[in-house]
Amino acid sequence: MILIILQNHSPLKNYAIVDIETTGGKTNRDRITEIGIVIFDGEKIIDKYETLINPERSIPPHITQITGITDDMVSDAPKFYEVAKKIVEMTKGLIFVAHNVRFDYGFLKEEFKSLGFTFTRRQLCTVRLSREKLPGLKSYSLGNIIKHFNIKVNSRHRALDDALATAELMKIIFTKTDPTETIQMMINRGIKESKLPRGVTMDYLQNLPESVGVYYFRNDYDVIVYIGKAINIKKRVMQHFSKVSKKAEKLARMVSQIDYVETGSELVALLHESSEIKANKPEINKAQKNSNYPYFVHQYYDKHGYACCGILKDTVKNAKGKDIIGYYKSIPSAKSHLNSAVHNFQLCQTKVGLNTNEGSCFYMGIGKCNGACTGHEEANEYNVRAQDSLHYLKKIFDKNLVIIEEGRSEDESAVILIENGHYLGYGYIDKIDSKLGIEEIKEAIDLKKHNPETNGIVRNYLNGEKRKTISF
Repeated sequence: MILIILQNHSPLKNYAIVDIETTGGKTNRDRITEIGIVIFDGEKIIDKYETLINPERSIPPHITQITGITDDMVSDAPKFYEVAKKIVEMTKGLIFVAHNVRFDYGFLKEEFKSLGFTFTRRQLCTVRLSREKLPGLKSYSLGNIIKHFNIKVNSRHRALDDALATAELMKIIFTKTDPTETIQMMINRGIKESKLPRGVTMDYLQNLPESVGVYYFRNDYDVIVYIGKAINIKKRVMQHFSKVSKKAEKLARMVSQIDYVETGSELVALLHESSEIKANKPEINKAQKNSNYPYFVHQYYDKHGYACCGILKDTVKNAKGKDIIGYYKSIPSAKSHLNSAVHNFQLCQTKVGLNTNEGSCFYMGIGKCNGACTGHEEANEYNVRAQDSLHYLKKIFDKNLVIIEEGRSEDESAVILIENGHYLGYGYIDKIDSKLGIEEIKEAIDLKKHNPETNGIVRNYLNGEKRKTISF
């Protein structure tokens, strides 16, 4: 766990206006082919830098058609790691500016991440700034702005030329208006420093990592009052203090320090958040305080061979020998889930335990049940749909597996253990050890207390895009 030391906030400094050219638009696939940096002090350009970069992969023809940069041009150019130090030095302590800053900043972060370095800068997007300070333009694309203001550019879609054009745009904005307050608000993501908790400064927030993890808000007595999960810790924490709400006001009154844990994996962050909330019971996390799941739903076959479900209180006696498919906080929540399965899979209310009356169920009366409750639908036909509903209903796992996720660095993988139907914990291994046997991987697992909520977290996560897993 890393504690951030509070620092005094410093005023706006110079701007590092950056433009890059790439082999495509995806940060996890494409690479940078050129970078241009212009240092601007609000009035004039005081320094500039440009270089082609060898992307260590081919440049697609349609990209060459746009930028004019060919494979031959970059073949002898420096690789990114050879210019990384220069980029860090030129942008250090400055505000990172780009036209559509998410694109340029995102690519640089990814390139630095591959080197094991965390690149963090305060950011300003000139698309947003020009919309705010130069209203009424037909379009806020860089090409249209160049045309509208007659900005002289030698080569469009070349890094330094586009960075210089963006610097000219900044000059126009500073000449026509006083954008200081707007820039400050954009950099601070809409946060007014007067609304920050006592002792927390903007520099404090700006120094938070832009990585996946779990963050903790503590009060003056070092007691955790709130725990949250984030894809981008810095962005999420700042969102808390940019909102106008009763919760934000409460945080401003109570919080005096923030610490965090970087997890690398979103799934690990979700699981860590859940277990930490259960362990610490923070005052503001009211919605997640209830950690009791005193009821379970189990599946069984009645004397006529129909697949049925029942709801029971979770006791040792009741659970013995039962085929349990899920745990619930209350009987109404269990019934609600079963009722959804009835609706989605055309099941019989009687067979899932929602109808205790003699004769046909309500759904048969309205034509939504085929008559399993009265014997009009044969068991083998009904059971096909009942089995199909199990994936929807089940909150435990059918097989043992290890889920492999991104770690906290390029050389690390996160591993999540599912065994005997439940999530048991997570840990980290070196990627070089990713072919270890199951027993060796288990040794890296930090075992956690069984918690039905975490089963649901893992199941929901696995229902998304395909994940790397090892069954055993």
